[in-house]
Amino acid sequence: MNTPVSPDVAAAAADSVAGAATLGERFARLHAASRADPFPDLAARDRRLARLETLLADNAEALADAVSRDFGHRSPAETRLAELFPSREAIRQARRELRSWLRPQSRSTSFWFLPGRSEVRWQPLGAVGIIVPWNYPIFLAVGPLVGALAAGNRALVKMSEFTPATARLFAELIAKNFADDEVAVVEGDASVAQEFSQLPFDHLLFTGATSVGRLVMRAAAANLTPVTLELGGKSPAIIGPQANFARAVERIVVGKCLNAGQTCIAPDYVLLPQGREQEFVETARQVVARCYPELATTPDYSSIINERHYARLAGYVDEALAQGAEAVPLAPGVAADPARRRLPPVLLLKVADSMRVMQDEIFGPILPLIPYRDFDEAIAFVNARPRPLALYLFDAEGARVERLLERTVAGGVTINDTLLHIAQDDLPFGGVGPSGIGAYHGRAGFETFSHRKSVFRQSGVNGVGLFKPPYGRLFERLLAFLMR
Repeated sequence: MNTPVSPDVAAAAADSVAGAATLGERFARLHAASRADPFPDLAARDRRLARLETLLADNAEALADAVSRDFGHRSPAETRLAELFPSREAIRQARRELRSWLRPQSRSTSFWFLPGRSEVRWQPLGAVGIIVPWNYPIFLAVGPLVGALAAGNRALVKMSEFTPATARLFAELIAKNFADDEVAVVEGDASVAQEFSQLPFDHLLFTGATSVGRLVMRAAAANLTPVTLELGGKSPAIIGPQANFARAVERIVVGKCLNAGQTCIAPDYVLLPQGREQEFVETARQVVARCYPELATTPDYSSIINERHYARLAGYVDEALAQGAEAVPLAPGVAADPARRRLPPVLLLKVADSMRVMQDEIFGPILPLIPYRDFDEAIAFVNARPRPLALYLFDAEGARVERLLERTVAGGVTINDTLLHIAQDDLPFGGVGPSGIGAYHGRAGFETFSHRKSVFRQSGVNGVGLFKPPYGRLFERLLAFLMR
């Protein structure tokens, strides 16, 4: 059932569709509202989250269709599984736990200041910005928005120009369900994104490429705007010596083929025991045959987002082959289809560090295999490269798992599977170093979009008056006692 739309919200919808408001005007409305109502109560926040949940539930089919049109084809089943389901779960968790998140946290007070009391209160930051990428345009808009609304903020959302149908639909739905001083969505190309990142937000969250993240951070720095950057990088999957090998290959291939590899935490390359490369090839081909029995025509396999990215991925393979790599198609007999931007999954053997496919985040259905002689060599390989957004290990030995967790640094880790740490709402999601700054999801998102306000409550009975000027003999004795 649709949430009733107030006249103010209806007016905001008309304004959004007409595009009458400039970017600066939209921001000004949100900023002014955040100052006029700096601490929305629990009920107000819950109502906003409920409206967002209803929006997704009532328009699931339309949103999945819009995403598919933007991609040329994107599996509607994958959109429901990887975007709509986790978005609604995030909202449900926030609504369940928001009361406890809002509760002030008591902190210990120094003995010398008792019986005073200390606490931390969670204050909304105000007006926040969210820049959304193209690969999961619903989930990566809604996920940060949940944290922002739960924390009591107003939000301005910039959708990707690569997903115009989704951006337009989401903008219209937000405008119909939220007043223009609560949440607003803007569309536009890179020039709009540049202008967006220069606005004096109270916090700015960006998801996208590392190269663009540097530009966003530089623009935000001019206003001293704090940023959360969700970037990417090359996320390794390691098959350990005591892994269930067939199971490991299946989970790696499934994780890689989701959205045709256009996932920031997709396995980017595989480290596996030397001598088992052919076993990986044969098993991976069986997995692809089971999951996509008619890969050329199945609706379950997604297209590459646009011609530029298709050409980029084809270029990786061509360059690798020219430098001595071996390409192994996982769907033999199924040719690439440039017209439909369908790129069948392919393994690369005999890769070298000099190849672009080993330098850049792949973001597509290409998977290099790199053999190692012992497990320490695999760890060293990971540690010699920029810290990844995700890391995957398949192994049955607990001590080896602990060794990897202690000796490597990654944004998040899934053991004996891929991708699934991102689906745990109570785990912070974020990168480290080149793969990102900060985190969100669940309580971490609420905290990212909140100010931790320190509060000390002085008692009516206290000894602070003994330490004021003029400093005499009593002061010296007391200070000597404190510093003994």
